[in-house]
Amino acid sequence: MNDSQSFSDSSTKLGDIAARAGLRRVHFIAWRDLSDPEAGGSEIHAHEIAKRWAQAGMDITFRTSYAPGLAQVTWRDGYRVVRKAGRYAVFPRAAIGEIIGRYGRRDALIEIWNGMPFFSPLWARGPRLTFLHHVHAEMWNMTLPNSLALVGKTLESKIAPRAYRSTQIVTLSDSSKRELVEDLGFASDRVSVVEPGIDGSFTPGAQVCASPLVVAVGRLVPVKKFDRLIHVLARLRRRNPTLRAIIVGEGYERPMLESLIAKLGAEEWIELPGRVSDDELINLYRQAWVVASTSAREGWGMTLTEAAACGTPAVVTDIAGHRDAVENGVTGFLVTNDDDFFDAIDQIICDPDLRSRMSKAASSRSERFRWDTTARRVLEVLAVEAQRHRAR
Repeated sequence: MNDSQSFSDSSTKLGDIAARAGLRRVHFIAWRDLSDPEAGGSEIHAHEIAKRWAQAGMDITFRTSYAPGLAQVTWRDGYRVVRKAGRYAVFPRAAIGEIIGRYGRRDALIEIWNGMPFFSPLWARGPRLTFLHHVHAEMWNMTLPNSLALVGKTLESKIAPRAYRSTQIVTLSDSSKRELVEDLGFASDRVSVVEPGIDGSFTPGAQVCASPLVVAVGRLVPVKKFDRLIHVLARLRRRNPTLRAIIVGEGYERPMLESLIAKLGAEEWIELPGRVSDDELINLYRQAWVVASTSAREGWGMTLTEAAACGTPAVVTDIAGHRDAVENGVTGFLVTNDDDFFDAIDQIICDPDLRSRMSKAASSRSERFRWDTTARRVLEVLAVEAQRHRAR
């Protein structure tokens, strides 16, 4: 029996896996946490894992940056959240805090590398995992001036991979793993793929909208390319006069998107409701004819899987992450340009038989994605790392 097999018995409880590996106290370090105004899929992923580990009896501390209006120290679903230091100062301060043991002993460390790494291999002893959902690449130029973007890209592509050469990386999809191996040079055997989950509340309903409705969900930031989606929707509206669209999310690009919608005369049929409750989101997924994503980079695209669980097919950009979240031609379409985006949405809207087949396929495929499975598989990877550490 090899190391991974020793922890892979499906009947073994999370607490037993942790105890067997000596993983009672685990610290997470991250740029943001779930309550941050800019939280997205990465924060949901980390929270769902930390919550389940805490429920299994593990002592979990989540160290992240401070956000206005949020308590510096709090508890969420059984684990401790520590929010101190600003967006950039959190990186050295979290490292120093771990080095001097400010937050107590730990048996393992989880680093969430979201653009800027914490460089934990240089200062952290003991078992470690790094969550790295995707390569950021051109995202640096979308959010930073050219000079700083060059620094970010160099750090990501040239410097950091050398420091993390022996670190076990966990990513969300096979397509993201290929990018990490081919673009950043990580060894294939040091990158584990653990698919994300979805909450069981995302289920089909009988509330499909009477007229075509396109729904998109995500932070209103450059990487999501919602301006591109709005232009495509404006073309579709001319062909389908009853089309409506709802873009759910909040972010600093809201004023620009609102201006674009006004310029196109689309205020009456494109809505930007901001953040919505879970129940409202489920209802929107169920009402939608299509869920769309024009994002330039994704580790997966969990909103697509949530929508799929509600029986909604997807039309998305053909990028790493999306290629695993959407089965092309079965649960939706992967597209490469605006014309293809237009044609794919139009085809689903105009062909009820196709829409029905994709809806059923999307709902069926989504059944395999559960957070309990994700939390368990990540813990198994960490347990193997703990075993390797003891052997060394």
